[in-house]
Amino acid sequence: MNVVPDTSVVIDGRVSATIEDGQFEGATISVPEAVVAELEAQANDGLDSGWDGLSELQRLAELADEGTIVLEYIGERPSAIERGHASEGEIDALIRDLAEELDATFLTSDIVQAEVAQAKGLDVEHVSPEVREVGTLTVEEFFDDQTMSVHLRAEAVPMAKRGELGEMRYEEIADEPLDEATIDEYAREVVDGAKEAPDGFIELSEPGMKIVQFRDYRIAIGRPPFSDGIEITAVRPIAQTDIEDYENADELKERLLERQRGVLISGAPGAGKSTFAQAVARFISNNDYAVKTMEKPRDLQVGPDITQYTELAGEMEKTADALLMVRPDYTIYDEVRKTDDFEVFADMRLAGVGMIGVVHATRPIDALQRLVGRVELGMIPQVVDTVVYIEAGEVDTVYDVRTEVKVPAGLTEEDLARPVIQVTDFETGEPDYEIYTFNRQVVTVPLNDDEDGPGSESGVDRIAKQEIEREIRSVARGYVDVDLKSQDKAVAYVEDDDISSVIGKGGGRITDIENRLGIDIDVRTHDENPSYGAGGGGGGGGGSGGAAGSQTGQLVEPEITSRHIVIPVDGSHGETVEVQAGGDYLFTATVSRGGEIQVSRGSAIADDLERAIDRKDPITVVPS
Repeated sequence: MNVVPDTSVVIDGRVSATIEDGQFEGATISVPEAVVAELEAQANDGLDSGWDGLSELQRLAELADEGTIVLEYIGERPSAIERGHASEGEIDALIRDLAEELDATFLTSDIVQAEVAQAKGLDVEHVSPEVREVGTLTVEEFFDDQTMSVHLRAEAVPMAKRGELGEMRYEEIADEPLDEATIDEYAREVVDGAKEAPDGFIELSEPGMKIVQFRDYRIAIGRPPFSDGIEITAVRPIAQTDIEDYENADELKERLLERQRGVLISGAPGAGKSTFAQAVARFISNNDYAVKTMEKPRDLQVGPDITQYTELAGEMEKTADALLMVRPDYTIYDEVRKTDDFEVFADMRLAGVGMIGVVHATRPIDALQRLVGRVELGMIPQVVDTVVYIEAGEVDTVYDVRTEVKVPAGLTEEDLARPVIQVTDFETGEPDYEIYTFNRQVVTVPLNDDEDGPGSESGVDRIAKQEIEREIRSVARGYVDVDLKSQDKAVAYVEDDDISSVIGKGGGRITDIENRLGIDIDVRTHDENPSYGAGGGGGGGGGSGGAAGSQTGQLVEPEITSRHIVIPVDGSHGETVEVQAGGDYLFTATVSRGGEIQVSRGSAIADDLERAIDRKDPITVVPS
């Protein structure tokens, strides 16, 4: 008796299982070279299916050595063109042709293959993959009631994050490191379990990386060359809460049920954002709202009545299109990170779907600022009207977001009225921030600056001074210092040679600046500045004196954007230069071909540079 197996039944391991059951004992098992080629290609791509199939071929060789079967390899290896069309059935056709030539029994666990082979008159034996009960994975044994995640790596001691939300500890959970063979065995057990368990699936499968959802666990498996060693990271939620467990629960519930809203749930990693999102999802679902989720990977723990969607054809935009046909009342979007995510979130919200997004943020206002530049400013309150900030598993801050046409706080001219986004503390009812366009830039102004101490500048004052300096520097060649006397009056100190340029003929130029900013500006020389020479940043710019070596370079005027501090430099393209503030060294950089230096905001260098700009220190660029 001759038996020709196809690739599917070799991968499933059902050839040897059928032989051991006695069905094909003594038969000649003719393995097509096309099957070997497919398995080899899959193994080279790092796919477990290839390795599983090669292991099955080794078991068949052992059965042949024992005399249980006769094993032979037949046919020719498929060409590169045929392998390239494997998904279109070319390899399957080659294997069926060999079975027909040998008048052999065609063995497969692929139902499509079986149907086609029967239609062609072959003797077909279709066997289903063995379904077994999946018990406890070895990885699960590393968890206890307070373990949020387990981190296993070859040649390293197993580690885990344990503790209460907001008080996690990263600690060793074993005495000895695990060897690579053990980690590999754990990884294969996870993948096999996900394939066989009804509550498991493979979320992502790429060469070097697999993400598995198995019961309550999300398990990421990294392999070379993607990682420099085999690594397993298993994460499990350690808390399941109800919305009633949180502060302001009644007000939040009323707000969510009042109408479909746009909500951002924000917080630092591990703060409990997803736990709160799950509580919200269960609450609104229990109150007769149709709820869906958009996740990659899918790891929110929600009830069976909430369908969890992931990327459709690799794009969340297509998932959104499909969901708009389903028309949920609310969609939980976990996590909103990239520009595409924010655009999808906004599109669905503007289509009338209630949206709840989970975002990373270190301050409550940061979640809202991530929309700036990604969504038209006037549309932000229509996209997001509520921001919930989670810290240490508790609701720390809730913001109400709305638009009002008014004169921004701190400005007095009525003709400066404009649309202003007011960000109001939900608990106190007091506005904390205003977001609006000022001199063609979007600014976020804090209205409560108590944390800066008595006598400190308000957010409005800082922004007003920056804008006045920017306008004056556009026409002045030397150092500029601004002293804001009140909400509508300021003094600009400039070099003697710049007075006429700044004021303009008949005062026309300074009048234009005053009209644009809505502030009266008195222009004076640095000699009239009370702080001149006192170390306050008025120590003469552009070569008019100062500390030795501190003003010998090129005086520059940095521009602060939402993401960068841009330093324009005349000449020196491609050269290495030092950036100094008030004569003190800040950092060394290379001037780009476009004649500028860019520093990403949020870095230590950018923080130092911004503080120097706030102090009005002259910023100079000196050849290195």
